[in-house]
Amino acid sequence: MEYEFERLLPKGMSLHATRIAHTCDSEPTLLHMLDELEPAATLLKHARVDAICFGCTASGFVQSGVDRDKEVTQALSSLLGIPVIATSDAVARALQHLDVRRIAVASPYEPWLNAHLRRYLEGRGFTISDIAGFGTQEHAKCSPHETLELAMSVVRPDAQAIFLSCANLRTLEIIEPLERATGLPVVTSTQAAMWHMLRLLSYSGPIGPGRLLSEA
Repeated sequence: MEYEFERLLPKGMSLHATRIAHTCDSEPTLLHMLDELEPAATLLKHARVDAICFGCTASGFVQSGVDRDKEVTQALSSLLGIPVIATSDAVARALQHLDVRRIAVASPYEPWLNAHLRRYLEGRGFTISDIAGFGTQEHAKCSPHETLELAMSVVRPDAQAIFLSCANLRTLEIIEPLERATGLPVVTSTQAAMWHMLRLLSYSGPIGPGRLLSEA
């Protein structure tokens, strides 16, 4: 996520990051990550940051109840006095902003995690036209070219947008080629998180790539 955030940041803004331990995708570990957000965010607050993003998309959408990610980040925002967002919620907000409902979804995830993702997006009011994943836990090893091919494979005639899930997936270089090839807006985890944070910080102006960030 840091790799893409650094390339998206507008001039004059800086990136500060910390980590929550996560070595495998399982429901218990992903649920636990959200529980560890408060100490991690409190540590980041000491860097005098203006906003904080919880960068694990899957940890946000695997929670019981589709509002759990928002509840935790809103409570932290009140505690720390700065905006705190979850990537999962940012994705849903970005899709709503684009006024789309039928989504084609590509991810690096295994089938059980894609099932959670489907449940979350449907709970936020979207219809999944198709969804597919690489079936791996080594998300960062998926190349942009492979991700582009997977995304093209899930596009159906009724799709209104494409969502590439996982903040550990490199997507920046394929957003615009994918939009040109399909004529559909493309939303990614990292792109949506940056878009949402900049809006909360009252930043305006295009930073690209893709339709979402060109209209920021």
